[in-house]
Amino acid sequence: MQNYPIGTPGEPWGEEEKAQWKAQQTVKRSYQEEVLNKLFNIIPEGFELKQYGALPYDTARYPLYAVIPKSIDAKKPSALVTGGVHGYETSGVQGALQFIETKLSKYADQVNIIVVPCVSPWGYETINRWNPLALDPNRSFYGDSPAPESAQLMQLVSDLALSLSLHIDLHETTDTDNSEFRPALAARDGVTHDNWNIPDGFYTVANTPSPQIEFQKAVIDAVRKVTHIAPADENGKIIGADVVSEGVICYDKKALHLCGGMTDALYVTTTEVYPDSDNATPENCNDAQVTAICAALDYLS
Repeated sequence: MQNYPIGTPGEPWGEEEKAQWKAQQTVKRSYQEEVLNKLFNIIPEGFELKQYGALPYDTARYPLYAVIPKSIDAKKPSALVTGGVHGYETSGVQGALQFIETKLSKYADQVNIIVVPCVSPWGYETINRWNPLALDPNRSFYGDSPAPESAQLMQLVSDLALSLSLHIDLHETTDTDNSEFRPALAARDGVTHDNWNIPDGFYTVANTPSPQIEFQKAVIDAVRKVTHIAPADENGKIIGADVVSEGVICYDKKALHLCGGMTDALYVTTTEVYPDSDNATPENCNDAQVTAICAALDYLS
């Protein structure tokens, strides 16, 4: 793997290197224009917009919102949809917005649904996996988390006090994982990471202790009607993990402090869309995310 332009190979970053990295980040798109302006205009009847916090880097610029039911029915199962934990993974955010606008009301009678469309708005604007502290929010879902994106989302879920049956977390795997984000991670931690084969197609990440394979299959089968499913590589793996069913790998989400591990929901999956495929478009990627959410809710209800 190539040397990263910040830091000394083999030595973890200190505050100086983290500050150097942050100084290189620039705003490339607008959270206000691409997310909030849409969100404020698509809340369906029976739901409301709840501000559950704001990022301390700029509280006015980065308010955090969830779409929640105006009334919770304890007799119905409850589901959480999260997008944009990694802000650079565009269809996670835009797919969540599209679901809110086009499909959320369809499921309101069967399920209490909470949607958090953009967990990491700074990351969305700067097209980053990390936050300004050079922390990955999707490795920071634990008590007293230093990542405000993770800490405030966990507080929201705690405050809602729902017994969640389903959590679907919307992500992408991109070519920049190899060109930028994995090299940056290796440099930050003073270690070596080999590049992995970027899978061409959609896949899901189940939870190792309770993968719920039939549930994962239901999501895969629905999405294959919208986009192609990622094949295993020559070693029978996807991003270094064993393929346990077509298009399905497993991570121990709690052990890795992933967003998908922050609840005790029975049905948990992380979607992974591949936006750099020659066969994909932004619209196709958004559709795949919406289809995955709907398939998960159909399985639940």
